[in-house]
Amino acid sequence: MKIEGKGKLLKIFIGESDQWHGEPLYHAIIKKIKENGLAGATIIRGIEGFGANSRIHSTRVLRLSEDLPIVIEVIDKEERINAIIKVLDDMITEGLMIVIQDVEIIKYAKSKDTK
Repeated sequence: MKIEGKGKLLKIFIGESDQWHGEPLYHAIIKKIKENGLAGATIIRGIEGFGANSRIHSTRVLRLSEDLPIVIEVIDKEERINAIIKVLDDMITEGLMIVIQDVEIIKYAKSKDTK
């Protein structure tokens, strides 16, 4: 897959403790993204944050949280990002956020050892 030029960055903000059918939501989302053939995705675990409920979640020792912020980032062509949003719609419910940004993809290269 070769991707260069204009694309979209999809960011999905969820909590580490969010679940989907008995598994972590972030893992279920990554599986759906892979199943639908997108270029790739990265899960980033935050050290502190707050969302719709305004509760601060933190890694600080005195306030150790089991619900740290998670951001899933996906970059691909606009039509593929739009398609995956429709697939993920039922999984991503209230209190969560999705944003899309325009990006310029300079280079996307597959590893030589990847089959």
